[in-house]
Amino acid sequence: MNKKADSLLFLAWASSLVASLGSLYFSEIMKYEPCELCWYQRILMYPMVILLGVAYVRKDFQAALYSTILSGIGLLVSLYHYSLQKVSFLSESAPACGRVPCTGEYINLFGFITIPFLALTGFIIIFIASVMVLRALKEDK
Repeated sequence: MNKKADSLLFLAWASSLVASLGSLYFSEIMKYEPCELCWYQRILMYPMVILLGVAYVRKDFQAALYSTILSGIGLLVSLYHYSLQKVSFLSESAPACGRVPCTGEYINLFGFITIPFLALTGFIIIFIASVMVLRALKEDK
């Protein structure tokens, strides 16, 4: 099969692994309690570690369809969460979402890098890599 698709599938898997380990680091090591939207992002990210890992080992490039869907939804959830933190009119009218407010910022590096931003970055990388895998499959046919 296509070497490019193979590399892209590995990139998507590695991104999901780093994102999942990062979220576990923040909650289990740093003791940051995740908000409700963080849980939704985890629900979408964690299965991709297994899905993309198995797909990479088995060279099942069709699995990119599933990771495109999961990462696309995760991308939208992360974008909304990040917007709640950084867009003033959204953060002022944000509904309460559990014990931990979704507008809270445990980290804020350089004034814009927050945990939802990191999740958004991971979802974008996985989404783009997955779409490119699907395109490479289409070109091979």
